[in-house]
Amino acid sequence: MNPFPQHRIAIVVPCYNEALTIAAIVRDFNACLPGAPVYVFDNNSSDATQAVARAAGAIVRSVRQQGKGNVIRRMFADVDADVYVMVDGDDTYDASVAPQLVRRLLDESLDMVVGTRHSDEQEAYRFGHRFGNRLLTGCVAAVFGNTFTDMLSGYRVFSRRYAKSFAAHAAGFETETELTVHALELRMPVAEVPTRYGARPEGSVSKLNTYRDGVRILWMIVKLFKNEKPLPFFGLGAGLCALLALVLAEPLVATYLRTGLVPRLPTAVLCTGLGMLSVLSLSCGLILDTVTKGRIEQKRFAYLAVPAPRPASDA
Repeated sequence: MNPFPQHRIAIVVPCYNEALTIAAIVRDFNACLPGAPVYVFDNNSSDATQAVARAAGAIVRSVRQQGKGNVIRRMFADVDADVYVMVDGDDTYDASVAPQLVRRLLDESLDMVVGTRHSDEQEAYRFGHRFGNRLLTGCVAAVFGNTFTDMLSGYRVFSRRYAKSFAAHAAGFETETELTVHALELRMPVAEVPTRYGARPEGSVSKLNTYRDGVRILWMIVKLFKNEKPLPFFGLGAGLCALLALVLAEPLVATYLRTGLVPRLPTAVLCTGLGMLSVLSLSCGLILDTVTKGRIEQKRFAYLAVPAPRPASDA
């Protein structure tokens, strides 16, 4: 029986070469959320992912642009629902928790609920991935605010107004960072729910490269810092330039006051250039801060244009 008969719930699954696991995902989520269609968005798989997903009863769509971020952009654009349940196609997340995540989102009128990963299996959640997740989550918390403990989880539930206001600029695995920052930027109501995280079935291979994708995620954090908080970003650069200029200028000023001469002219020119660069950086930060506030207001209006999710009890 459908536990949420008055809400349109869609299960969206980004996939790349997941023929070994996709049938289990479709079966498990159909059992836990009966009546909710499962959309499998295949991203140029070279195996039988599409055929297996169709045979299991999923609605299959193809996305030609490679990368998870490109897939999520298409999912939010093409699927029309009140609630979106997004889960990775590797069969590592617990489908039985999905009704709990959806109910939490509806009853508390939230915009995103993240299934935080907990596992005792070493193969399921390797130390490198755990450490990288904590490091990157800490970086985002330092810049945008501390709300999430598992920023890179691939198990999330979104409201319609979240999905339809998300611009989705990222192309690859850094999209989870963008999903998190979008919620923090607009100060959306969010929550986390602990979920069991299992190991991939034998023969299934992870598409995540610890170091390469970790660098890409870190670079995405830097770009989001620049785009969403330009005044602190450029203000930091301005402060560093000003500090370096003062350090280099101190002996020059002391020599000038003592002798009336400036013997190290190249250093004096460098100090002048650093001072000008500091003022220019601060000016850019002030101007872009005003522009960014206007852009955030427009995103807020787009977000508010979609009604909030109704509690299941009200429906």
